[in-house]
Amino acid sequence: MDEARLTGQVLVFDADDTLWENNVVFERVIEDFLDWVDHPVLDRTQIRALLNEIEAANAVVHGYGSKVFLRSLGELLERLRERPVTQAELRRVDELAVAFVEHRVDLMPGVASTLDELGTRHELLLLTKGDEEEQARKVAASGLADRFRGVHIVPEKAAGTYRALLAEYGFEPGRSWMIGNSPKSDILPAREAGMSAVFIPNENTWVLEQSELDPADERVLRLAAFPELLRHF
Repeated sequence: MDEARLTGQVLVFDADDTLWENNVVFERVIEDFLDWVDHPVLDRTQIRALLNEIEAANAVVHGYGSKVFLRSLGELLERLRERPVTQAELRRVDELAVAFVEHRVDLMPGVASTLDELGTRHELLLLTKGDEEEQARKVAASGLADRFRGVHIVPEKAAGTYRALLAEYGFEPGRSWMIGNSPKSDILPAREAGMSAVFIPNENTWVLEQSELDPADERVLRLAAFPELLRHF
């Protein structure tokens, strides 16, 4: 056993793009949309920048998930066409939703076995944001729910979200860790709440979840893959 390995910690896990792939599905739909729209002036990079702007605004008002994403695509199409979209065009956008309906939950390598071992030494919680019904479906499909003492689905993750979660269980921030791929939603607000954090980057992380992390912050552990958690916990 690694003598440096911590025990008796509270490990709070993000879900999308930490336990299972998620944003890659959205990226595939965007690529299909860009292939279809074929704008005469704007290139793919410019259209994608416009989509990011629309998604950022809609996230504030409507939250997250595939329904909001498809709403954003519809608004984007209207801007690109510079006119109200037709029923046929709306149907085409709706057809893109098939990718979400048929998508299975694909776990990251080593997730299930790693959680099994971590659960013998630590308290495990799951904290995910987004549409409650959609996230609950993914949690159920993952087969991971029974690994966690609690599963929590919230509309947004902020420092207050983490403080409230720890207070609900009576856990101390000093022995609590947030584990995720998103600097914006996982690492920075958890640190603000006094927790430590484990950053596991995912190359498919949504651009709106990106943010700069302080490289000198010794309470942020950076790992390359999920199973590496076993070397530290």
